[in-house]
Amino acid sequence: MLAACGTMHSSVVVEPAAGGNYSSGNVVTPAAQTSIPGGSYQVVKGDTLYSIAFRNKVDFRDLAQWNGVAAPYTIHPGQRLKLSPATTPAAVAGTRPTAPIAPPYSTIAQTSVPVHAASAPPAASTPMFEPVTAPAAASSGAKPPSSATVAAAPAVAAPPKPAMPATAATTSVVPVAGVKTPSPAVLPPPAPAQAVSTGPARAVSGVTWRWPAQGTLIKRFQPGDAIPGIEIGGNAGDAVRAAADGVVVYSGNGLVGYGELVIIKHSDSFLSAYGHNSKRLVKEGQRVTAGQQIAEMGSTGATRNELEFQIRKDGNPVDPLGYLPPH
Repeated sequence: MLAACGTMHSSVVVEPAAGGNYSSGNVVTPAAQTSIPGGSYQVVKGDTLYSIAFRNKVDFRDLAQWNGVAAPYTIHPGQRLKLSPATTPAAVAGTRPTAPIAPPYSTIAQTSVPVHAASAPPAASTPMFEPVTAPAAASSGAKPPSSATVAAAPAVAAPPKPAMPATAATTSVVPVAGVKTPSPAVLPPPAPAQAVSTGPARAVSGVTWRWPAQGTLIKRFQPGDAIPGIEIGGNAGDAVRAAADGVVVYSGNGLVGYGELVIIKHSDSFLSAYGHNSKRLVKEGQRVTAGQQIAEMGSTGATRNELEFQIRKDGNPVDPLGYLPPH
């Protein structure tokens, strides 16, 4: 087991204004630990590199680099991943690779070790999963925000990260530990576009955000919470929608305290998470558009019907109210 060493590349995040009690340039400390966790983690079936990074509050790119895992981040049950770099963070700062969100299938080496793509059938251990057809990719150009865009200021300069490209594909390769990746020939044809919910939007840091559910804000972001996000109350079965365009990088129930959980990657820097669902309606690798329903609200891992919503920036939890439009 490796001991923890150093700290993550960012310890504070400058949040943009969100109306109400939030003012422009308000400095918010991330909710969870920013030190590198150290030690190691043994991969189990159903994990993705993204879910392991999310669980340990580290950037998925750092985790991949520490373990020499190249895109599309194939991992296997029983594999042990280091949760800290072999050297000090200063020695590796600025060398983290950036990976495309949708690598072409021709770049994925087929091996005898099982991995997973977006259209693999759900595992028997997740009976609550109800897949639906994927929407067509979002058209080029984000919808205009309802307020001015303010970029988050990192503490350490990093190489520019590419924005998610528009594409006609509706799926991407997101390997899941212990689940076989089908060949491109057996992937289903793209599904027709689905109608998505419209509403206020706000562009921040290159991502256009919308509220993920209708309901009452019953818990605000609190720095230091074990599960750092906001909670939106509602009724069982209420629609849970993608807060922004992206690719599903985890759909499962393997993270304690989150119940049925969906994680979406919006860019190399931003992930969003949706917990306590009664049903998950998307699978790993599926492209989603802002406002598209991805789950049904529930109480798995909770004592009431609610949505646990989080935004992670470079692995750090940040206050979603600094990114969502006024509500």
